[in-house]
Amino acid sequence: MVKRLRFPLILSLLICPLFSFANFDFNSNCLNAYKSIFELKLGNAKAYIATEKKLRPNNSIIFLLENYVDYFTIITSESKVDFDKLKGNKSIRLDKISDDDKKSPYYLYAQAEINLQWALIHGKHGEYFNAALEIRKANNFLLENAKKFPNFQLNYKGLALISSVLGNLPEGALKSTLSTFGIKGNLQTGLAMFEKLADDLQNSSFEPFYVEVVFYYAYVLTDVAHSPAAYAKTMKYTERIPDSSLLKSYLQSYICVKNGHSEEAISILNKRPEGGVYQPFPYLDYLEGIAHLNKLDLTASVYFNKFLQTNKGVSYIKDTNLHLAWIALLKGDKSNYTTYVNKALSSGYTYNEKDKQAKNEASSAAPAVDLLKARLLFDGGYLSKALAVIDDKKTVDYKNDKDKTEFNYRLGRIYDAQNKDDLALSAYQATINQGKNLKYYFAANAALQMGKVYENRKNYTKAKECYNISIDMKNHEYENSIESQAKAGLSRIK
Repeated sequence: MVKRLRFPLILSLLICPLFSFANFDFNSNCLNAYKSIFELKLGNAKAYIATEKKLRPNNSIIFLLENYVDYFTIITSESKVDFDKLKGNKSIRLDKISDDDKKSPYYLYAQAEINLQWALIHGKHGEYFNAALEIRKANNFLLENAKKFPNFQLNYKGLALISSVLGNLPEGALKSTLSTFGIKGNLQTGLAMFEKLADDLQNSSFEPFYVEVVFYYAYVLTDVAHSPAAYAKTMKYTERIPDSSLLKSYLQSYICVKNGHSEEAISILNKRPEGGVYQPFPYLDYLEGIAHLNKLDLTASVYFNKFLQTNKGVSYIKDTNLHLAWIALLKGDKSNYTTYVNKALSSGYTYNEKDKQAKNEASSAAPAVDLLKARLLFDGGYLSKALAVIDDKKTVDYKNDKDKTEFNYRLGRIYDAQNKDDLALSAYQATINQGKNLKYYFAANAALQMGKVYENRKNYTKAKECYNISIDMKNHEYENSIESQAKAGLSRIK
């Protein structure tokens, strides 16, 4: 690692008025708690907060820090029990902060942050109306605070997140409700704000908040913008975060898995910091299972089973069982394949797209083994191996429309990643022709990827045509996500 986040320098910054305003005192004790939170050492953070309560019980920064602890407790555990137990804390904290010093830049900022954190949590649990109300409050607080304190850079972290997410929000209850409130976003504006913040905070008086900015920026790049630059930028900006941070291990391994860098993900996860001081984070075992299976390493089942044993949450249960079913299929074990498919159907929830898709796939016929291998190897970044699995195949070698469509789709994705544009476009077109009336995502995503190829070629007429073809396809898997990406493409080429 080239640089480390220099928290010892914080003591020298405390003379700066940026950190201390009346009863909003972001002193060294609070900064230690904040640092611990973003290393996922939540027990340490609670200890620092308890000390601060004894020393300065009227310090309203305490309530913001406590909310951070609740936020990371819920997103690492994925537990509905934790969610139900902790959500009542929000209104209590906001009431206490609202009685404090209105002249402090932290007054509106802290309220905005608490609302925004709970908006993300409520949205994750499907409570979209509550999420919309909280986003509106957070947005209004931050806009007002930015007018009062234009040099208070922390305002722009939340504003960047709101603009990014709302600028690429799929059609649905949350977007509809926010539209009635007159709140809109712009993905490109949000991304630009994040990048500027990440650059400006380094070596500034606000440097302690750098990790949080990078945390949200990486999320937006990967899961909102689906940016081709997500891997490079996330690895660049996380480099200066200390290796003692479990959050760093999560961010880097997640971005590696999502972008076909399986070997790197496995290396990062093997070296992640461990011990009782860190918050339990079962999702990392799930990630490690994905990384191993994407290289066709069937010992991935060890990590998936560990996830199921330690996980107390509601997400990725269906998806994990589907992956265990695939492992059984790759072993030629039809009995266990059926067992795990049934578990994918009967256990877990469908709050997120992964679990919805797992349920859909578990309800369908077993995948063709060669197509499954090509899919996994492609996802892992093993492009030559993926192509070798199906390179000697033809569409007519497959019996049903689903497999015929998927075969062309897999070829298209591999050729695309290898920068063989003409071959990719041909395979994508064959995918659309074969699968445009099917419920599967292959045809719609093929049209989306064609749009991206043409956009990169600066053939904006064809790009627009492909994006619209993708949007016009309805009632298929991943519809919201694919449509959002296609609309973002249209927005870029206007």
